[in-house]
Amino acid sequence: QDLSLPNGTPVDTSSPASSSSLLNRLQLDDDLDVETRDLFVTVDDPKKHVCTMETYITYRVTTKTTRAEFDLPEYSVRRRYQDFDWLRNKLEESQPTHLIPPLPEKFVVKGVVDRFSEEFVETRRKALDKFLKRITDHPVLSFNEHFNVFLTAKDLNAYKKQGMALLSKVGESVKYVTGGYKLRSRPLEFAAIGDYLDTFSLKLGTIDRIAQRIIKEQLEYLVELREYGPVYSTWGGLEVELSEPLEGVSACIGNCCTALEELSEDMTEDFLPVLREYILYAESMKNVLKKRDQVQAEYEAKLEAVALKKEDRPKVPTDVEKCQDRVECFNADLKADMERWQNNKRQDFRQLLMGMADKNIQYYEKCLTAWESIIPLLQDKPETK
Repeated sequence: QDLSLPNGTPVDTSSPASSSSLLNRLQLDDDLDVETRDLFVTVDDPKKHVCTMETYITYRVTTKTTRAEFDLPEYSVRRRYQDFDWLRNKLEESQPTHLIPPLPEKFVVKGVVDRFSEEFVETRRKALDKFLKRITDHPVLSFNEHFNVFLTAKDLNAYKKQGMALLSKVGESVKYVTGGYKLRSRPLEFAAIGDYLDTFSLKLGTIDRIAQRIIKEQLEYLVELREYGPVYSTWGGLEVELSEPLEGVSACIGNCCTALEELSEDMTEDFLPVLREYILYAESMKNVLKKRDQVQAEYEAKLEAVALKKEDRPKVPTDVEKCQDRVECFNADLKADMERWQNNKRQDFRQLLMGMADKNIQYYEKCLTAWESIIPLLQDKPETK
């Protein structure tokens, strides 16, 4: 009987490489709209800088574009983490109605993670690259002035020192909402979004914690396995007649060690970062939702104040109309970003879970091959004298 995924995708069970072929198909799906894009950004080439006061890592940010907003078709600049953080803050200030992609956490626990290690730097590079690609794919954020400067300015610090950049009118209005307004109740549509985000964050947090425990147990098992294999080799030195099969068992266990190490690395470098990105993504969406609630509460309060005034007003005051416009702007942008986020999430987790399945299949295939390889050695009967 032919097997298929829940979405109807057929699975070829005739070959052990079927999962890899599915991954290739997913990659082709991702590349279908490349021809329609006009802005490409990549983060690569991390370099360590050692100064008198500090040590830090910079990354090369390369931009290729055909947009008229850019003077040149290609740019290459170097940025450090705090520059990415500055960009995100500016986007939040100037585009408060939109969901801003999250950055990887800045701080790490000293003594637990070496932030200058090759593994950590590469994991962060991937996350920063994903951050910029999220912005690049956004129909509004990708045209932001601060994003343009981030991609093109040779001396970003000079731009920062010009003073606080002017916020958009919408951004300014949200920034200075005092918070003294209390929202009566969220519209059902946005209440449902809030409930979903709470549940989603809880589930991902649980998966993240369990996945970390699994990786920890795998690494502990790996330590024992590395001590276990050589024992058979030592034993083989004492048993001449059994030396060949015992050496085979030792080599087999060594191959299983290598396979398990690769599986743990894949989970650490590919699986966990996606979970954490979406946990942070959900928090970012919650923050936008709170800003929307603030603006709606302000609008309701102003509307109520107008209704309570005794004088007969022929029309709604301008400030109330502007506040209503901000609410409608928030609603439209939030719903559009939520839909875009859901589409990205489905695609990312589809690829993540397919990748996880593929890596586990490879792991068990390697272990199976290793153990099968020693069966002939174990079946050979010793020669009788």
